[in-house]
Amino acid sequence: MSTLAIRGATVIDEAGSRRADVVVGADATILAVEPNITADRTLDASGCVICPGFVDLHVHLRQPGYETAETIASGARAAALGGYTAIVAMPNTTPDADNVSVIAEVRACAQEGICDVLPSAAISVGRRGEKLAPFAELVRAGVRIFTDDGRGVQDDQLMRSALEYAGSLGHLCPQDSIVLAQHCEVETLSEAGHMHEGEWSSWLGIGGQPGEAEELMVMRDIALCRLTGTRVHFQHVSTAGSVSMIRAAKEAGLPVTAEATTHHFSLTDACCASFDPLFKVHPPLRTQTDVGAVKAGLKDGTIDAIATDHAPHTTESKQQTFVAAPPGMLGLETAFAVANTHLDMRLEAILAAMSWQPAAIASLRSQHGGPVAVGRAANLTVIDPQLVWEVKGAQLASLSSNTPYENMALKGKVRHTIYQGEAVVVDGIAQR
Repeated sequence: MSTLAIRGATVIDEAGSRRADVVVGADATILAVEPNITADRTLDASGCVICPGFVDLHVHLRQPGYETAETIASGARAAALGGYTAIVAMPNTTPDADNVSVIAEVRACAQEGICDVLPSAAISVGRRGEKLAPFAELVRAGVRIFTDDGRGVQDDQLMRSALEYAGSLGHLCPQDSIVLAQHCEVETLSEAGHMHEGEWSSWLGIGGQPGEAEELMVMRDIALCRLTGTRVHFQHVSTAGSVSMIRAAKEAGLPVTAEATTHHFSLTDACCASFDPLFKVHPPLRTQTDVGAVKAGLKDGTIDAIATDHAPHTTESKQQTFVAAPPGMLGLETAFAVANTHLDMRLEAILAAMSWQPAAIASLRSQHGGPVAVGRAANLTVIDPQLVWEVKGAQLASLSSNTPYENMALKGKVRHTIYQGEAVVVDGIAQR
């Protein structure tokens, strides 16, 4: 039985910023938060910031079905190295996570991981948009987030039914919220598109996806949220029009939340001029105007959370032509650095969007994203906001290396990660 002191840092959480050391007990809770305290073991955090562990609402772990690209264990390790203590796994596996047995398999595989892996479930059976998944059974099994991510629910009536169904199940989890998270894309408009439709797609001769393919579904689901009163979470918001509609919906008091990915506020469709499939993602990289709108949405609180949409792919699959290659990018290990480098936001606001705000959306505040205070769960991240480092895909913990930030210099890095009281990352190295 031993205690661990994290010394020399500034503590930042929802309550604000203060200089203090943090002592973690053997029971995986915080024992003390005050200056100049000692313990059995010490982690140096001089010049760093201690904050509640990061929470990612949008991660693809590929297991079951595509373990050559990622496993739950390798994805959890990448997450811990990126400062995450909890991640939400998307259901587009093989088979799809549309039933309790697949959810149980994901949880079982996550038992030995070094961050919490919370499986989401599909809205529709097989993510085909034809028949609703068994929500009640899945909620009883602990699922709180439903999404057909990778596809938007195309059928208006089915989406209305999904919202009404989810809204009727609050009695099954009175302390939590059931969230329907939507990948907004009208497929009749985006079909055969492989990048953003605009000036660059015309120059490159690549089929495009117009921003309106996203915006029309955002508009529909805001209307359905108003009709049903059920929460809607908008995934990987990427266009100025979407940000504007979500802002108006929030001003009208509707229960909507939204996330933006790191690549949608740091990269543009001009990156595709290289024809490098590393820059192919879904939804696609948009224009500089859209990037500016996403940044503004994060800064003014319209967009609640920074997510990664971490999407590993094997080297072989990404070495195909731009059109043939699958969409997706790594994001877990670079997320904080990208946000810290590219966003004109106070550090406290960036940490809010990466920790306590997504934790609240996923009903995780009892364990993740809560205040750094005595008696709270010791799920913590220690970051060095000034450290400049260069991204090398081959050095990342993921089984894949498809990062769009290859060889780019970023500012800010995770130094230590404390998960369930254990220092699982020390000085940037995973301990197991």
